Amino acid sequence: MADTTAEATSSFNENMKKQLPLILILMLGVFISVLNQTLLNVAIPHLINDFNVETTTAQWLLTGYMLVNGILIPLSAYLIERMGARKLFILAMVCFTGGSLLCGIAPSFSIMLIGRLIQAIGAGVLMPLVMTIILSIFPPESRGKGMGIFGLGIMFAPAIGPTLSGWVIEHYSWRVLFYGMVPLGLIILILSFFLLKDVKETRKVPFSYLDAIMSTLGFGLLLYGVSEAGSRGWSDNLVLACIVLGVLFIVAFVIRQIRSSYPMLNFQVFKYDMFSLSSLINIVLTIAMFSGMFLLPIYLQNLRGFSPFESGLLMLPGAIIMGIMSPISGSLFDKIGPRPLCVVGMLITTVTTYEFTQLTLQTSYTTILILYMVRSFGMSLLMMAVMTAGMNQLPREMNSHGTAMANTTRQIAGSLGISIFTTIFSTRTQFHFSKISEGTNMMDPTFSQTFQSTANQLAHSQGIPIEQANQMLTTMLSGQAYQQAAVTGINDAFIWATVISAIALVLSFFIRDVRKDQKKSRQVDKEEETGNIEQKTDPIVGNQEAAASV
Repeated sequence: MADTTAEATSSFNENMKKQLPLILILMLGVFISVLNQTLLNVAIPHLINDFNVETTTAQWLLTGYMLVNGILIPLSAYLIERMGARKLFILAMVCFTGGSLLCGIAPSFSIMLIGRLIQAIGAGVLMPLVMTIILSIFPPESRGKGMGIFGLGIMFAPAIGPTLSGWVIEHYSWRVLFYGMVPLGLIILILSFFLLKDVKETRKVPFSYLDAIMSTLGFGLLLYGVSEAGSRGWSDNLVLACIVLGVLFIVAFVIRQIRSSYPMLNFQVFKYDMFSLSSLINIVLTIAMFSGMFLLPIYLQNLRGFSPFESGLLMLPGAIIMGIMSPISGSLFDKIGPRPLCVVGMLITTVTTYEFTQLTLQTSYTTILILYMVRSFGMSLLMMAVMTAGMNQLPREMNSHGTAMANTTRQIAGSLGISIFTTIFSTRTQFHFSKISEGTNMMDPTFSQTFQSTANQLAHSQGIPIEQANQMLTTMLSGQAYQQAAVTGINDAFIWATVISAIALVLSFFIRDVRKDQKKSRQVDKEEETGNIEQKTDPIVGNQEAAASV
């Protein structure tokens, strides 16, 4: 038994040495595509000034990118089967690199938007494509290590993005953000041309234009409606129309895929219970995760006055922890299975999310930094574990459909999370502001007397008319009231994030290691095969004994 384990370990190490250059190329490709999604947030104000466009127009650089991603990810399974991993990866990197160059040299906003959409075409298929390649390279017994290395790019890039973007814009032009992607993209492109091979044979799967249109309209409308709900409100006619139409198209798309002999996106993956459970946990976890990514920058920059660079710097240690822990968590997954990692990681995430419900205007930078680091540690334990636990149950031929489905649901969950927490933050801030304003009623004799006394002191000390002092004091009190209301609104949003995290914690107790099921199944098959051989042998032995007795 020990010899078998040693041989398996030795075989894995040899495989890792052979595949390491390829894995690094794939990880770097995912890293720059995920990094690219977060770089532009800080640069938007500069783009508005340079191109002289409205904020709502500039936001289409983010919205358009998200929509193209959301549309292409569900189609990635078909593209992988039809084109093959090698050709599709090279094509994706060509689009991403070309789009980056176009964004960097863009003389106008329209050219910038076109470049951004071309970027999104490449980035949209990279995540599910690279996941499919990783799953094909590594067997289930050692898949945790492979997915852990893959997780480096996913986890490290989003947190380093705002910090890097803030530093670049502070010292250089925003165009450098895109110029920097070009040499990296070219290096990955050249290396992949020589090192990357197809992980499975391509199939001439028929292309259904109707399915593609339904998928594009369904996921595109749903994502747009959900993303706009945060700013427009959930009752807005456009939001409701987009969500309802999107859901209808998706339902029609699902029905056609279930009935099709060659589905573009195979929904049969949900017949596997662990894949379904891991997808559900992933959705809940992604929604909860976006609470910190969305709410903390608002708290730090808008309410505490920190710069985007300082805000991003706070998240950097957490990103480093996630980057270091990702391959370690992968190794632990291979040794102890998913449940301990998921439960412990989710428990840490839930507790630290609750701690963020206690924020005040005096909470120290160090306290927030430590909390975010501990929260990042918890998430690093469970993110890849949850995904790998579900993917391990799927047959090899369904890997591409599983990765496409997992990334599609995560994309929708991310948009949903931002909209949910935007709505909670906005409505609760308005509620608390109204409550605080009730306490500053001039009809209240005590408040009126205190206000007039303070205004007189301000007028005297500043040498200004009493009317101006009254106006200054009113503005100051209103600003303080809003700050306090906004902090309380953020705390309320984190309460909901804690509840959502707690749901994921409960679900994580039901995660099981499907590799044990597969091992038992193989053992049963082996025993049955041995039994069949013995049964076939017995009659011969019986006949020989009978002949001997005669």
